[in-house]
Amino acid sequence: MKGSIISGAIQGFLAVALGAFAAHALEDKLDAYGTGIWNTAIQYQMLHAVAIVLVGILMSKAIFGEVKQLKIAVICFNAGVVFFTGSLMVLALTGIKVLGAITPIGGVLFLIGWAMIISATLKHAK
Repeated sequence: MKGSIISGAIQGFLAVALGAFAAHALEDKLDAYGTGIWNTAIQYQMLHAVAIVLVGILMSKAIFGEVKQLKIAVICFNAGVVFFTGSLMVLALTGIKVLGAITPIGGVLFLIGWAMIISATLKHAK
């Protein structure tokens, strides 16, 4: 529970920091296409940062406890941010389009994470 909330908070912190970095330090380096890609990356990172924190709360003893599906969800969300957000950021900075092939791996990890939350809810909701 605690680790999940901390990792979600770190992801949220990084999303804000990287968003601000792009808005200020990369303003002249990214074209409209790159800025759009960067913004998509930040949106998904922040959304999943909040989701990780919420899953951490679900892992409290008063709700579901630390069930396996929720642990998998947190792992998938964190890995999804690395693959999805990371590949989009590198694509935005470099323009290397082949990196777009990595992005769907992150998307699939996000989907698995959401499916694990559904599974945990169906199995453990009181």
